Amino acid sequence: MTDTKKHGGARAGAGRKPKFGEKTALMRVPESAQPVVIDFLNELAQKRQVEPKWPSHLTPVNLAANPTAFKVPLFNHTIRAGFPSPADDYVADTLDLNEHLMPRKEATFLVTVSGDSMIGVGIHNGDILVVDRSLTPANGKVVIAVLDGQFTVKTLEKKRGKIRLMPANPDFEPIEMKDEQELQIWGVVTNVIHSL
Repeated sequence: MTDTKKHGGARAGAGRKPKFGEKTALMRVPESAQPVVIDFLNELAQKRQVEPKWPSHLTPVNLAANPTAFKVPLFNHTIRAGFPSPADDYVADTLDLNEHLMPRKEATFLVTVSGDSMIGVGIHNGDILVVDRSLTPANGKVVIAVLDGQFTVKTLEKKRGKIRLMPANPDFEPIEMKDEQELQIWGVVTNVIHSL
């Protein structure tokens, strides 16, 4: 005698709820990268629930929406900054600026700089910064920080258990972290887009 009753099957409202508001995919990551990936995904889920309020002088740009490849000719020879040398007309390859400037697009955003506290490291007013959230904010890295709700770009300094945000302009004072202050690092600056 066989049992003709059906067990299981799809039920309305059953199963895992989508954390990110879209379908997910299974993928393998190195074990050492697992904590970084988990932290990034948790932050991404939180951001999709509550969008951060950016000040008017900072303009973030979403890059994860499959940017179009933009390949530019890359010549075989480097350009001398001293005396000129005869140039080849030989194109060795093409360079995709998206891949070159943003190898981790899903963790990257752009922001426009306002002010001149970082001119000593080549960051000027009006420049566009390429910021990678997947990189560890290490000592000596230029970071986008949120200090007590205010966005800033500074060099991160960690010494003897103390954290300071260092400007690159002698007209500005370092920002010493105090116990009552709240600091969040939003990402590490990887490139500067600067017009001449």
